[in-house]
Amino acid sequence: MKTSIASKLGQLTRRLEEINHQLASEGVTSDLENYRRLTRERAEIAPVVELYRVYRSGEADLDAAREMANDPAMREFAETEIRETRERLERLEAELQKELLPRDPNDERNIFLEIRAGTGGAESALFAGDLFRMYARFAERKSWQVELISQSVSDLGGYKEIIVKIVGRGAYSKLKFESGGHRVQRVPATETQGRIHTSACTVAVMPEADEIGDVVLNPAELRIDTFRSSGAGGQHVNKTDSAIRVTHLPTGMVVECQDDRSQHKNKARALAVLAARLKDKQIREQQAKTAATRKSLIGSGDRSERVRTYNFPQGRVTDHRINLTLYKIAQIMDGDLDELTSALAAEHQTEQLAQLAEEAAV
Repeated sequence: MKTSIASKLGQLTRRLEEINHQLASEGVTSDLENYRRLTRERAEIAPVVELYRVYRSGEADLDAAREMANDPAMREFAETEIRETRERLERLEAELQKELLPRDPNDERNIFLEIRAGTGGAESALFAGDLFRMYARFAERKSWQVELISQSVSDLGGYKEIIVKIVGRGAYSKLKFESGGHRVQRVPATETQGRIHTSACTVAVMPEADEIGDVVLNPAELRIDTFRSSGAGGQHVNKTDSAIRVTHLPTGMVVECQDDRSQHKNKARALAVLAARLKDKQIREQQAKTAATRKSLIGSGDRSERVRTYNFPQGRVTDHRINLTLYKIAQIMDGDLDELTSALAAEHQTEQLAQLAEEAAV
């Protein structure tokens, strides 16, 4: 095992001893916030330290087998033990390296998912509707909740824009690599001559910001306008100023919400989306700094970056960041995204491991 990795594991072992000592002390629950922080930290590092304990036990077994090999009567048995123990230690070291990879603090969060029609006119809006159904079906498979925040329906169906909140453990970890440009190649329903058209949509996946601490919205930096909801008609539409438009003056970000009859609820939803967008901006700025020294294999996540193509005539979906092509477009459009999301996560982990190896070599 590399010295740098062993050093990190030694630090975690000592830290676990410190936490156990603190949790065993009298009055530890008098500060509930600190108690929760300690128990969370312990839950994170205890499995790693236990795995390291097993590794060190394996090293002791290897030393014992080497000693045994000095005895001619035990040499054959000892050599088998040495070979098997080395293989076990290699597997354990690989697991420990993965455990040491930095965790994304946002992975367990709920998300805001924004889908916007791009080039392609009415066909792009229809594709935006297809993408929304794809993600909604994926959420359904995971037993997550999908809450509509805002929508702008196209005249021929689909959406010019739709924003939803997806509530579920690990939602961000599963969908964070979906941000970017999604392209579709197919014969539109409006095409009379059977020609294949290419259209595009942009997808943005943003972790929900904490109500406290993550993003502070300064009222002096916000302009909040009210207006009458627009829609298909009915008793409520155009009678009250329940729709809300929030403008963040420093960045120019604008969020509109008019899908609830309550002005208060629309305002709360719009502010939540704005906070998520600002948090997402902070994350991307940090990622850009990291990418300046090392380019991520899964791309920058830039909204303009083409990340995936859905080719209906050929029945294939291609993720351009990892050169993965799957000939199961019907299943994918029905929300079967696990193979794609797992491949993207695995590629990201491979990149992290390569970076860890580089740091260890320095």
